Amino acid sequence: MARRPSVARNIAALRNSVAGYRKKGVTVALVPTMGALHDGHLSLVRAARKKAKRVVVSIFVNPAQFAPTEDFSTYPRTWSADIAALAALGVDLVWAPSAAVMYPEGFSTRLEPGGPAKVGLEDRFRPHFFGGVTTVVSKLFIQVAPDIAVFGQKDYQQLMVVTRMARDLDLPLKVVGIPTVREKDGLAMSSRNVYLSPPERATAPTLYRTLKECATNLRSGQPLERALSGARATIEQAGFAIDYVEARHAQSLAPIASLDEGPVRLLVAARLGRTRLIDNIAV
Repeated sequence: MARRPSVARNIAALRNSVAGYRKKGVTVALVPTMGALHDGHLSLVRAARKKAKRVVVSIFVNPAQFAPTEDFSTYPRTWSADIAALAALGVDLVWAPSAAVMYPEGFSTRLEPGGPAKVGLEDRFRPHFFGGVTTVVSKLFIQVAPDIAVFGQKDYQQLMVVTRMARDLDLPLKVVGIPTVREKDGLAMSSRNVYLSPPERATAPTLYRTLKECATNLRSGQPLERALSGARATIEQAGFAIDYVEARHAQSLAPIASLDEGPVRLLVAARLGRTRLIDNIAV
């Protein structure tokens, strides 16, 4: 039977465990999560295990990144299954603070990121989001003090925002992005996929297929706006309500006019029924 990871629920216990790792001179990797772990999350843990001697996984559903209309109260929480999965992968420590530990009474500091956090993608539809993300992630980085922090590329804008934040604040760690893990039909793995009805689940892979077709069209010389317009039409015809389908510079996420301004990333966010899905690919 796999060894259950240690669980820290307060700062003192967390720092005591990490100090023990540091005394042994080993590297530490952090995988931040909100729980409800799927194979995409577990791929991050496996990558962290290859890059560091000790792996810390945080499980914290961060209220600061949910708007009042979003799904904080119903966000999936699967603690027992999560711990079993992490035990099977040999995770050393789970950092699982309560909201009261992360945001104690009187807490009044919030980061306001710019750069890739202000480019008209997720920030246009969720203006609260990256302030909440960078506030909690900066706290996680300070609390755990890892050498490496591992994130998935599915939340691509978030990866760019966190990378920029760590650089701007001179935090002594490396942010590593891991390729998106997909179901056999191409759907990007997400904790929110459980909200899809069976017909919606059958339709959902349209996003990835359409991004691939758009990338192929662009590489074959099709003008940017023509390729994007075709992608938007395909996605809408499948029954999605589109928030955005964009081609952006892969590092800055600034708008581009052609592939010559690359490297280029295609990004999409769209709603299918009550579920909002995002995806992205390189061109």
